[in-house]
Amino acid sequence: MKLYFAPGACSLSPHIVLMEAGLPFEKVKTDTKSKVMDGGGDFRTVNPLGYVPALVLDDGTLITEGPAIVQYIADKVPEKKLAPPAGSPDRTKVQSWLNFISTELHKGFSPLFNPSMPEEAKAIFRDRLATRFAHVDKHLAGKNYLMGDAFTVPDAYLFVVTNWTVPMKIDLSPYPNIVAFRKRMSERPAVQAAMKAEGLLK
Repeated sequence: MKLYFAPGACSLSPHIVLMEAGLPFEKVKTDTKSKVMDGGGDFRTVNPLGYVPALVLDDGTLITEGPAIVQYIADKVPEKKLAPPAGSPDRTKVQSWLNFISTELHKGFSPLFNPSMPEEAKAIFRDRLATRFAHVDKHLAGKNYLMGDAFTVPDAYLFVVTNWTVPMKIDLSPYPNIVAFRKRMSERPAVQAAMKAEGLLK
């Protein structure tokens, strides 16, 4: 397998999950602005949309979109319990969290990263993110992870997206359960390994 990634981008989520899974894979660093891959070549020949993550299987099959990729990885190693069994109510809850993080949090950050977005508009998106963070914080009360005591794939995605509060200068201190969750996540060996591999940790 080959994972196409950009350091600190949403591709860090499947990178973490691959580390948790213990599966062998090759990393291909990609510049999402120039679309140039390490070693040369246009990333759009892999993913025509030009964004990460992309996972290319050994048979050449391309999988895009982080929520789909992490579920594929989880299903390759069911004994690791990175996601509940397909078709179970808990798997549907995992999919619900992946969708929520993707649409309500991840896409909520996109305007903040856009230098041409007016500050007045960015304020609206920050307020919207605040209501979403409050929802997650309330859900995490009394829990170690989104699904309870055990790590599952949406936890990696939530960790990555909340990392972006640092460059965007969003204060997470009003959300103590998220802060505690982030500390637990940052201490996981797979998280540290993925971040070191992407040059995000020394």
